Amino acid sequence: MPHYLIYFNQQWVGDHDEAWFDSRVEPSKAVVREMRDQGVLVYAGGLVEELEEAASADATSGELVVTDGPYVETKEWLGGLTIVDVPDDESARRWAGRVAEGCGWPQEVRRFKAGSLQAIVRGG
Repeated sequence: MPHYLIYFNQQWVGDHDEAWFDSRVEPSKAVVREMRDQGVLVYAGGLVEELEEAASADATSGELVVTDGPYVETKEWLGGLTIVDVPDDESARRWAGRVAEGCGWPQEVRRFKAGSLQAIVRGG
């Protein structure tokens, strides 16, 4: 089956108080449990928000250069991702919608190119 990436940029989350974020924990966990129970979950997780904790690796010059911080300065950056193993675009879009409902912010969904996902590690 094809694999799909469901993701959001941190800036799509919006400004909310702590109580609002707390209210999203259980609905988000419920969607992940549902994906796991239906056998479609490959991975789901959020990323650390502090960009100073990021690092970049670049070998385009022929020499590997690893630096602190993001590769490019940008106004948006990845906030979290989910990978699902589902039969078609319609199923992937349905799960993206469920994730968006659970989290409370928009999600984008894209199919991996055939053969591009070399290894799948299923976690618990």
